[in-house]
Amino acid sequence: MSKQELPVLSSGCCTPLIAEPIAEDEAADTARVFKALGDPIRLRLLSLIGAHESGRKVGDGVCVCELTVAFTVTAPTISHHLKVLREAGLIDSERRGTWIYYWIVPATLKRLTSVLALPEALSADVR
Repeated sequence: MSKQELPVLSSGCCTPLIAEPIAEDEAADTARVFKALGDPIRLRLLSLIGAHESGRKVGDGVCVCELTVAFTVTAPTISHHLKVLREAGLIDSERRGTWIYYWIVPATLKRLTSVLALPEALSADVR
């Protein structure tokens, strides 16, 4: 697998990290998705897409033309970062004419949330 081919996390639910040890293959897959979020531009892109009403609707999406204006980097750089997010399974896209529209993949975000969740026994301790 090349560095640019990030596997999509499986859609199944997973156990929080501190509830029990994570399996080696699951740790590798999850780390690759977090790695995709480890860049400030990609994190902002994901936030911009998710904050846009159309970006939260699967199949609707935000036009790339609306995303590029928020950055001082070039359009090819934005396209690269969007590709990394898409390969990580965090966003999906569709070409419509000359423009590409992007939206959040809820299942991947839900899985990441469940990995970082506190088990019930500990959540009462932090209140």
